[in-house]
Amino acid sequence: MNFSQLLGRVIVTSGLIAGAANATVIDFESLSDGTSVDNAYSGVTFSNAMVLSAGISLNEFEFPPFSGQNVAFDNGGEITIDFAAPITQLSAYFTYLMPVSMTAYDGAMNVVGTDISDYLNNLALSGDAGSLPNELLQVAYAGGISHIVLAGDPVGSSFVFDDLAYMAADNSNSNNGQIPEPATLLLLGAGLLGLAASRYTITNIA
Repeated sequence: MNFSQLLGRVIVTSGLIAGAANATVIDFESLSDGTSVDNAYSGVTFSNAMVLSAGISLNEFEFPPFSGQNVAFDNGGEITIDFAAPITQLSAYFTYLMPVSMTAYDGAMNVVGTDISDYLNNLALSGDAGSLPNELLQVAYAGGISHIVLAGDPVGSSFVFDDLAYMAADNSNSNNGQIPEPATLLLLGAGLLGLAASRYTITNIA
């Protein structure tokens, strides 16, 4: 990832962080190893998503969870996620064997956003040079997202993801009823930009 790509990602991430208080996060910790996610979470339906647990069926040395012990993987093909009510933002952390894409669709199944992984693979021990596991992918669309496709290898078993976070459309412009102060957002953005610049410099020196 070059500096301009990193800068763009930091700016988008700062916008998502600003509304994080209202985000719903699915970390898969409530499900046991080998469980199909399906309709386990209210208002969300998954297909081809199955839970792997560290110390059981997950190789956590190559695919470390972003949090906790559990992740979900693409079991048999691309993962689809359908929402009972539209959302405006979605993000998750991915570790992958091959490039992964996240594509968002509105209620009429028009593509309204996409994000693609930065590397060919980002395994913790044997990933591409410069990569790190748990890469953040995210999409946002104010008009409402109803359907998500997470795609890697067409036959599946090519990526895991963790801490899927989304914002419901009716909460997208609020923060517990308060609008963040512009100065606060500017300070947050400046801090993240500084972190991005520092990471870019260290990466290129190494």
